[in-house]
Amino acid sequence: MQKQKDWFKDRGYLHFSNKTPLRVRKSVFNYVSNSKKVASHSFYPLIFKEIKQRRYKESSFEEIIRRSHKKWKDGKIVSNTKIREILYTTHIDAHVYSYYTQKIITPKYEYYLKQNALLSDSITAYRQIKTDDDIKFKNNVHFAKDVFDEIKRRKNCVALVLDIENFFPSLDHKILKLAWAKLLGCKTLPKDHYNLFKSCTRFSYVKLNDLRTKNNHFDEKKIAHLRNKGKHTFFENIKELVASEIIIHKNQKKNKNGKLMGIPQGLPISALLANIYMLAFDEDIINELTIKQGVFYRRYSDDIVFLCEQNQIDLVEKFVEKAIDKINLSISFEKTEKILFKSDSGHLQCYKIEKDNSLKKNFPLNYLGFEFYGYQTLIKSKNLAKFYREMKDTVRRKSKRVEAIKEKYLLDEAPLFKRKIYRLYSFKGVQTREIPTKRVTFINGKQHIHKYDRKFRGNYLRYAYRASEDLEAPEIKRQLRNHWKILQKTLRKYEFSNVRDS
Repeated sequence: MQKQKDWFKDRGYLHFSNKTPLRVRKSVFNYVSNSKKVASHSFYPLIFKEIKQRRYKESSFEEIIRRSHKKWKDGKIVSNTKIREILYTTHIDAHVYSYYTQKIITPKYEYYLKQNALLSDSITAYRQIKTDDDIKFKNNVHFAKDVFDEIKRRKNCVALVLDIENFFPSLDHKILKLAWAKLLGCKTLPKDHYNLFKSCTRFSYVKLNDLRTKNNHFDEKKIAHLRNKGKHTFFENIKELVASEIIIHKNQKKNKNGKLMGIPQGLPISALLANIYMLAFDEDIINELTIKQGVFYRRYSDDIVFLCEQNQIDLVEKFVEKAIDKINLSISFEKTEKILFKSDSGHLQCYKIEKDNSLKKNFPLNYLGFEFYGYQTLIKSKNLAKFYREMKDTVRRKSKRVEAIKEKYLLDEAPLFKRKIYRLYSFKGVQTREIPTKRVTFINGKQHIHKYDRKFRGNYLRYAYRASEDLEAPEIKRQLRNHWKILQKTLRKYEFSNVRDS
């Protein structure tokens, strides 16, 4: 039986408040479950970092379409790299968010959805939805299968895939506040909830790179000194941060009316708030398109998919544009994909509907990391390329470390420890296992070593193999049949003393 998520999590990252190990769980619970204390709780600044995702996609270069890592924009060639802004909170603040998310707000949200089965089935992201056998919770593979199975059932239909522009940074604070209060059954937010609302909308943050004060690196000497005192933090206290030269930024994103908008992406409560914000939109779609027009609807965060008849495309697009405008968001119709599915020579075939209404054959539906062609399902080629790129980057980094060891100790040969590489990037890491490890903590200046077994839940190949089974798509396993050869070829590129040349 799958366990429910626990609101308490021992997070290991550095921040502006100390870590909260399992031994302090009871005192943390007494604090976060006290609404008066939460109402007066002072939230620390967040830490801001950017996650860059390199993309290789079709782009137009002076009316010439080709695949590249760059694109032509406003008369200039710019990078295709997607930058995702992540803000993460201190340990005690994270517990406040997690407790309210899982123990107070989510039960009310789930109860509301259960009153309407169509509505509950349509919202898939950031929820714990049990599988039909009641053994585990559904994930993106199951949600993708629901859509693909519906296409197979309808046979002749169009899949519209829509994307909301700048989802988290564009949420209207007034609409969020009203939706939050409505879910709680209140006219206005209670004091404790209002304090959480303020922390998510009027937040301040410090850029992670600004904390690299020593030649673009963290001050490891200071961090070690604080760790010896039992503090896993960047600063002794918040006053030291304020007194430092590090800039504390405030949320400055504003809408066309000059009012603040957006919530941080990365807080334990962010995903739930996004779902609450979209609730009115979801209900409009269900009532007007699903019930009245027979349109199939699924929303995974800001990724929206509709299945409809070909003559319903304009109807769906116009209604969605009006409904999304009510909540002060917008759809990027330039990124909208229209994929037509119809029977061709006994097979369900896919066609992309171009802007001039011409059809491009064998262009798949991309949804939740999979490419659906009608007659087969594959892992998204971009995700597969990312797996092999990470594999090669890892081996290259290992090679540099081996060369550094050879130079430092004047060695002719140095072996590569291949066990971890095989565990991460080959079929040998598919099985779940317990890995012995240890954690070092400092209490009152004394070092304490705690040995324990960390559960390794498998690698990307395990995910792919299970997806192949759940989607009834053996072709996914065939996509990865050469992974061992590619790994061995990559290892042979470098001078490891324990890697065979052939």
